[in-house]
Amino acid sequence: MMSDRITLVEVGPRDGLQNEPKPVSTAIKVELVDRLTDAGLPVIEAGAFVSPKWVPQMAGSDEVFAGITRDPSVDYPALVPNLRGLEAAQRANLKTIAIFLSASETFSQRNINCSIAKSYERVQPVVAAAQEAGIAVRAYISCVIGCPYEGAIPTKAVAAVAEHLVGMGIRELSLGDTIGVGTPGTIRPMLKTVRSAVGDEITLAGHYHDTYGQALSNILASLEDGIRVFDSSVAGLGGCPYAPGAGGNVPTEDVVYMLSDMGFEFGVDLAKLVDIGHWICRVIDRSNGSRVTRAMLATRTEP
Repeated sequence: MMSDRITLVEVGPRDGLQNEPKPVSTAIKVELVDRLTDAGLPVIEAGAFVSPKWVPQMAGSDEVFAGITRDPSVDYPALVPNLRGLEAAQRANLKTIAIFLSASETFSQRNINCSIAKSYERVQPVVAAAQEAGIAVRAYISCVIGCPYEGAIPTKAVAAVAEHLVGMGIRELSLGDTIGVGTPGTIRPMLKTVRSAVGDEITLAGHYHDTYGQALSNILASLEDGIRVFDSSVAGLGGCPYAPGAGGNVPTEDVVYMLSDMGFEFGVDLAKLVDIGHWICRVIDRSNGSRVTRAMLATRTEP
């Protein structure tokens, strides 16, 4: 039995909701973040300062950050694509921002309309300005295993992006299996190659989608390779508009259920997570992706 602490980065309010077809009100977003805070999540990605033209669901993120009840012990990052977004993050008094790049050239072109090389140029001033302002920067690298357009992505391509970001001064990299095709057999060599490129001082996080039902297996394989930070989404909310067929993020409830039984510490209340996932799925009228939630709700008895 393993026994040390895991950090979960709850991405439901941003990565989870950004692709929902129906509008989600600011009030619902605020309530979601507040309930996740109350459940004990240490990091909650609460929004994105992006153009509402490209990501309509993230419109009003400034209002969300103004409306949530912040716990001083919780970090509330936002996705930031440019200097204008960084200025909004500063006005919201955020401690951390996230930037987004891809290990796939085609995915980069389709998703952010530029090459990987150009994406470095775009994020460099954002990273530098954030660091100067004392704001931490977390970097997402998408398509670390496979791409919907290119197929399998070489591990050296992922390592090259990781190494470039570390050269900018970034110290946490979230490695995203965006279309959920990874297995332990592909996750392990990817992690090994990236770790060899960036060194042991850099925090690596696993961001695994569950399209093929492999996310929990990939988390277990990552744990055995020393990873202790994982992105997850309540009720498995999420997907990717640029990755046809991609499943949602691994459900936070399922991660907590599995790893708690293995002796890892979270400080997260599973019963509250189950209630939150059940609630938000009813509000936005979608199915709940958490098998743990479905099982626990099925065995509940009403008083």
